[in-house]
Amino acid sequence: MKARPVVKWAGGKSRLLDRLRPYLPEGSFGTYAEPFAGGAAMFFDLASEPERRFERAVLADMNRDLVGLYCAIKSDVHALIDKLGKLQKRHLSLTIEKRSEHFYAVRKRSTNGMSDVDRGVRLLFLNKTCFNGLWRVNASGQFNVPFGRYANPKILDEEVLLEAHEALSCATIHHGDYREVTRDLKRGDFAYFDPPYEPVSKTSNFTAYAGRFGPDEQRQLAQELARLHDGGVRAMLSNAEAPSMRQLYGSHGFIIGTVAALRPINSDPKKRGEVTELVVTTYELQKARRASSRAAV
Repeated sequence: MKARPVVKWAGGKSRLLDRLRPYLPEGSFGTYAEPFAGGAAMFFDLASEPERRFERAVLADMNRDLVGLYCAIKSDVHALIDKLGKLQKRHLSLTIEKRSEHFYAVRKRSTNGMSDVDRGVRLLFLNKTCFNGLWRVNASGQFNVPFGRYANPKILDEEVLLEAHEALSCATIHHGDYREVTRDLKRGDFAYFDPPYEPVSKTSNFTAYAGRFGPDEQRQLAQELARLHDGGVRAMLSNAEAPSMRQLYGSHGFIIGTVAALRPINSDPKKRGEVTELVVTTYELQKARRASSRAAV
């Protein structure tokens, strides 16, 4: 069975995997790292290959609830499924009006002291029942997306959770800054970075990442990719098609390509169209694979 993301995540790469695969490095790698895990689409895709290319995997994110979910899926998936199933049954037994009240009651719960299983249950419930399936937090780190008013949301997908459990069995999961992962990478390893994007407009930026990630952080990340390259670690990065990003990564001599991406999340349905994203690699691609990636745009 093929593992896939368990959450809908802004900027998730599920729809882009076919276009991103030609940019992956050749051969195998000791450790695969995804320091901005989010929905972890690339990890789940690589973990589902018939002959897995990596020996170990490391996932990290600054979102404590998301990390708790992945830890629960890895270590206690049956408890997660049981609790989520009970919450789903209760929610779907209510009228739409009562479901709204239930949603806001769950949203209001403090996660302080929650177990990973309870954090995971809350995150999945909110992700499946909120408006547009969007995970967004305010400046205080509190989830603030409104109720979605879906007739029959699939809050529990047991098959997807069990597939993710199998994939995550080989992974170490961290809550923290990306540098806590990259500092331990060695020659022959590979890291895929999908950081918070440079906003393409003043209205397109919102806080989905737990912590600020502005121009200074973007520059520090580019420097980290350069450091990894010098140490023999291959790295690939996705970011918005913005002149500042082209200039930043081009100044380090990295290879820059583009892919067309769908923008499925926007409050205005008319703006859910195609956008162009950058794909940056610290290694050369074979000519045939470069042609394949261009053809996919």
